[in-house]
Amino acid sequence: MSKMKEGTPEALPPPPAIVPPNFVPAKLHNPNRAPMARRELGTRGQRIPLLTNHFRVQLENTDDYFYQYSVALFYEDQKTPVEAKGVGRRVLDMVHSIYSSELGGKGFAYDGEKTLFTVGPLPSTINEFPVLLENLASNRTVRGGSPRDNDPKRSRRPPQSKSYHVKISLATTIPIKAIFEALQGRESEQFNEAVRVLDVLLRQHAAKQGCLLVRQCFFHNDPKNAISIGGGVVGCRGFHSSFRATQAGLSLNMDVSTTMIVRPGKVLDFLLENQNVRDIRDIDWIKAKRMLKSLRIKTFPSNLEHKIIGLSEKSCMDQKFTMKQKNGSSPGEPFEITVYDYYLKRGTELKESRNLPCLDVGKPKRPVYIPLEFCELISLQRYTKSLSNLQRASLVEKSRQKPQDRMRTLMGALRQSNYGADPLINSTGLTISTTFTEVQGRVLEPPKLKFGSGGDLLPRNGRWNFNNKTLVEPTQISCWAIVNFSARCDIKNMCRDLLRCSGAKGMALHQPSTVIEENYQDRRSPAPVRVEKMFEALMRTLPGPPSFLLCILPERKNSDIYGPWKRKCLVDLGIVTQCIAPARINDQYLTNLLLKINAKMGGINSLLSVEYLHSIPLVSRTPTIIFGMDVSHGSPGRSDVPSVAAVVSSRQWPLISRYRASVRAQSARVEMIDGLFKPVSAVKDEGMIRELLADYYTSTTVQLKPQHIIIFRDGVSESQFNQVLNIELEQIMQACKFLDETWDPKFMMIVAQKTHHTKFFQQGSDANVPPGTIIDNRVCHPKNNDFYLCAQNGPIGTTRPTHYHVLLDQIGFSADDLQELVHSLSYVYQRSTTAISVVAPICYAHLAAQQMSQFVKYDDMSDTASSHSGGAGGSGSGSGGAAGFTQIPKLHEKVCRSMFFC
Repeated sequence: MSKMKEGTPEALPPPPAIVPPNFVPAKLHNPNRAPMARRELGTRGQRIPLLTNHFRVQLENTDDYFYQYSVALFYEDQKTPVEAKGVGRRVLDMVHSIYSSELGGKGFAYDGEKTLFTVGPLPSTINEFPVLLENLASNRTVRGGSPRDNDPKRSRRPPQSKSYHVKISLATTIPIKAIFEALQGRESEQFNEAVRVLDVLLRQHAAKQGCLLVRQCFFHNDPKNAISIGGGVVGCRGFHSSFRATQAGLSLNMDVSTTMIVRPGKVLDFLLENQNVRDIRDIDWIKAKRMLKSLRIKTFPSNLEHKIIGLSEKSCMDQKFTMKQKNGSSPGEPFEITVYDYYLKRGTELKESRNLPCLDVGKPKRPVYIPLEFCELISLQRYTKSLSNLQRASLVEKSRQKPQDRMRTLMGALRQSNYGADPLINSTGLTISTTFTEVQGRVLEPPKLKFGSGGDLLPRNGRWNFNNKTLVEPTQISCWAIVNFSARCDIKNMCRDLLRCSGAKGMALHQPSTVIEENYQDRRSPAPVRVEKMFEALMRTLPGPPSFLLCILPERKNSDIYGPWKRKCLVDLGIVTQCIAPARINDQYLTNLLLKINAKMGGINSLLSVEYLHSIPLVSRTPTIIFGMDVSHGSPGRSDVPSVAAVVSSRQWPLISRYRASVRAQSARVEMIDGLFKPVSAVKDEGMIRELLADYYTSTTVQLKPQHIIIFRDGVSESQFNQVLNIELEQIMQACKFLDETWDPKFMMIVAQKTHHTKFFQQGSDANVPPGTIIDNRVCHPKNNDFYLCAQNGPIGTTRPTHYHVLLDQIGFSADDLQELVHSLSYVYQRSTTAISVVAPICYAHLAAQQMSQFVKYDDMSDTASSHSGGAGGSGSGSGGAAGFTQIPKLHEKVCRSMFFC
């Protein structure tokens, strides 16, 4: 078969069911792809002056070098390395204080771990120093398994001290001019290293001010920055800072950031709030042990710090430990004593905690017990557990800032940081502007939308509605039913209003065939049992499976029923389902509900007018497929939960508003997708891309193969761009060659980033930037092709733009046409009547991954799921030791091509 020519679609032969016996994966087209350079700037749209939270940076010592040194910390024997975290900064501060002359009077920037940097060299390439660190707050101050740190006599003894040996060895040099070369488009690894030095300078400056450091963010211990969100958890507002190479030069990007910390204060007060109980007798001590482990406390009156390793097995009244008795100056026989009696003999009677466990701050084989009432949690300790939905909602609501408030906060942070007063920062010739950078934005016109019966609409402020309008392709639903797990829903009135609203939108929604109420006695059963009993009742009532089920859940968020219900419908029976938990029902709620139902059942709610008229540049006239790719990870710290990768693809070209999904499980916390293409597979799973290309072929009316492949990738950082180009894109190209070795489509790869810290503001206005605002100058990359887009309307807080990086463009889009396409793809999200913040294919991939991960969550890691593999929603085992995770079950044939995720 000859290669396709531009504008002359050629039919794709039916895809092979297995790997051809003579198939050999093609070699890498370009094994060292790098992000493409910018070709031009966009020009369309109304220009608008903006400010951004980038602050201009000047560097004077351009010909100097940063010298990088490796730092090794040992105990005084010079053999045992120091593993404890947090000691390094104190030890290196002492080195700088004591051995300044030996260091040539030079200051250094220490990263807190194993590296430090200087401007110019130290006198020697290898420098070794002994250091005595006094009054080191550590549980090593408590000996003999007894809590003597609370003994008044103990507290009057000389402070503890510890000896260390420090070895500082030259590792490499980094030219400062690498920064300026990057600003001229010649970026290298040395640029990243040089910028890292500057970041370490700012981190060290913040550490000296007593801040909590979390990667490139710092948090002051200031009660004004605290946001209480319940459960003993406090949102601590701080600041992110990072240096960026931009078209306008080097800049410091500063933004407001929030991290979770445990509420400082008495440990007992924290446990009561954390478990939402009023009496200490109601505390669940198993949960308490899990929550307190590794937190640091301060004991009083000794005022020493310790790290919690666990809880005692018994209460203070019953927990014994061995203590050595002293007879004058000679030791007596050891004897056992309870913690309670120990304190009582020293004139302190335990009151609150006599019947409670003790905190263990010793070592696994040498416990040290301290009663809870003598312990306080110290400040600025990160809370790393998952937040509840209520906590998350409270955090979002309380941490919002209007644009002008955020600008004032950032200016205050710059003044408080006072970088100009730091001698080491000054020695580098680094100066940071205190004014926001001015940029030129452009506001793109919103795309016109097509509704049913030939109606058109131009959205205003990123919004539209379906008042007096019908759906483009409404579906007909005749055999459907309602199941009710909730005791609060008025089904009769809801059903009446739903039928009325559906008729107004053009949908032929018949009366439900039946309404099944859950038996009251079943509500205490496990969720899978409740689901099975509901289906038994449903099948007894109906002659066969319905085409659609409306499920009313008892809780709005995180209902235990959701996962088992979705799996039963989508995997076992192939029934499209919609779950709701309505708090208040009105016409807008019902309209939004119908939009989801219509899309899931195969309808289309609205189209772009240019899509309807086949006039999208380079897309409507040439067979094009659009992919959206994302990976969903488990909760923080859950390494036993596999990550879920999802790819959605457009279907029925020339449409770009209808999609389907393919999903696979892979190793936990792995961001690169490894299931895109598998030429050889024991389970006959050739990967997600081959599956989606075959679907594209069959979904087009004349069975075409795409000549253009546009890929939107979410969730990767700039350091992973080369991996996306050389690993993921290569898998996609291999999948195409697998289907037809002569097929040579053109590719476009775009990464969308939401987790960045660039914000834009209107001068003198507290309103957010208008929807459709695009920026591709001054704060963008000096060489690579990137732009920021605020497609959405941001009525609350400060709008976060999406940062798009065009890594590859073989298709040849102009800057304006590409930016218009990306903007338009924020308007094809079928379940919304607002422009969304990122292109719809990425949102769909995110939804698909999240929904399928519910199957893993409720699967109890059983072997039954692994029998369903491959196909839509199937999964292949990950590489690199990924085998062993639970497979995602295969979706039923009836729903695998639907927008079940919508």
